[in-house]
Amino acid sequence: MSAVSDDGPDDEPTYRWPIPPPGGWTADDLDRIPGLPPHTELIDGSLVFTSPRTAFHGRCMRLLENTLLEQAPDHLDVMREMTVKLDAKNRPEPDVLVFSVEANTGPDQTWYRPEDVLLAVEVVSADSRERDREVKPRKYATAGVPHFWRVEQGDDNGLPVVYVYEIDPANKTYGLTGIFHDRLKVSVPFGIDIDLTALDRRPRG
Repeated sequence: MSAVSDDGPDDEPTYRWPIPPPGGWTADDLDRIPGLPPHTELIDGSLVFTSPRTAFHGRCMRLLENTLLEQAPDHLDVMREMTVKLDAKNRPEPDVLVFSVEANTGPDQTWYRPEDVLLAVEVVSADSRERDREVKPRKYATAGVPHFWRVEQGDDNGLPVVYVYEIDPANKTYGLTGIFHDRLKVSVPFGIDIDLTALDRRPRG
């Protein structure tokens, strides 16, 4: 009689977590590692997995992507959840980003260069507070991304609160230029006017 495995039924797949190579993963590895969960990021050579999106998170991304795409000038494009290859060990995935149209290389593209990105937006989740408030902004600024927005859920009404930052090119750090409730209106990186109270409103054609 053959021995019975304790690993469960033969038809039940066993997932094996990828073992990092010496020195950690590289940005190029992110496209080659099989079976990664959606929206896996690379931070300092380590894989970072995200929790399921909340309704607030998804609706914020929808509102920002739709409005930015509607208002962006023709030489700029808008995308959600695409990675940016900051350097060999860092490839984060902003929730929304604005970039040069010329950076589009085709339907199989999976990342953008930081020099092509004009604005990176992070919507803060319960499991990403430290990364979105400290780690990612620091890395975006070091890589030269000119504008960064951090979006948090307001305590009083559950609507988005947007913290707007602009880079100081002399030392490559972000400075806070405004905190926006209900309505976000700025003149850089281009003229933008977003009704933050429209979070649950469906876009109309």
